[in-house]
Amino acid sequence: MPSNDQKTILITGGAGFVGSHLCDRLLSAGHRVISLDNFHTGRRTNHHRHLSNPNFRLIDADIAAPLPEMAVDEIYNLACPASPVHYQESPITTLRTNLLGAVNVLELAVSQRARVLQASTSEVYGDPLIHPQTEDYFGNVNSFGERACYDEGKRAAEALFHAYEQERGADIRIARIFNTYGPRMQHDDGRVVSNFVVQALRQQPITLYGDGSQTRSFCFVDDLVDGLVRLMASDVKTPVNLGNPNEFTMIELAGLVMELTGSRSSVTHLPLPSDDPKRRRPDIAKAERLLGWTPTIPLAAGLPLTIAFFRDALTAGGELVPSPDDAFPYQMSAE
Repeated sequence: MPSNDQKTILITGGAGFVGSHLCDRLLSAGHRVISLDNFHTGRRTNHHRHLSNPNFRLIDADIAAPLPEMAVDEIYNLACPASPVHYQESPITTLRTNLLGAVNVLELAVSQRARVLQASTSEVYGDPLIHPQTEDYFGNVNSFGERACYDEGKRAAEALFHAYEQERGADIRIARIFNTYGPRMQHDDGRVVSNFVVQALRQQPITLYGDGSQTRSFCFVDDLVDGLVRLMASDVKTPVNLGNPNEFTMIELAGLVMELTGSRSSVTHLPLPSDDPKRRRPDIAKAERLLGWTPTIPLAAGLPLTIAFFRDALTAGGELVPSPDDAFPYQMSAE
């Protein structure tokens, strides 16, 4: 890439699952990347191969506190625990990250005249009453529920981004991210893909919540990163769904995981958590039309790479630990 195209890009939550893949993508494109993370759920090993790269800088900081001054051209705000296990540990911390973090990121963006992208979520739709979910759907969210710290925090962050655009002229982008999976997921984050894969590899019972008929739509991480980069480069300032519209029941996912792992696991049923969405599938017509984006990696292709990552991380004693380079060979490029 010619030097005059090089940008300095801040990624908050850059050591996390999605953030680290985004760092890879932007560094490979020749940009200068600053990863800011407090390592609550992110991992330093996700940046193992970049530490000697002169275009890479790592900052240990919390976006709920005022950010250090830095010259940046773009900001991707990905900082927030994204799984129920982690964001429910401390609802106040989750809300502070979403609200104070958004304010701090927006203040930096305005001061630097930097374009800023908010990683929002399909959880803003709650347990949806329409299917599939379009960006103009207002959602069905319980503000007093177990998931409210995340759901309402992300909704308020979207409102803050819109307010800063209207009042302060912030150059905003908002991505509503649907279920994403792939290498570098944490084994204990409570997400269904990591749960099923780890249980299957350990020959433990696969835990299905409810009767297993609830659905999700799974987007491989490289497809998502491609969507984020396209959205940042676009002129679209209103929310955009990013996810794979192919819908699977939890029973179907469990069966596919067991088939691909060769597992002999049984299936056990547990009560459905409160406010857990029954169906979830993005309408991505807006992303297709305005970004030229559509996922290209089906679940049958992405799951083997994810399984390979977790299989590599399993030690002989059955415990999961990150491998030295965090299984970079299993990354599939979406370019």
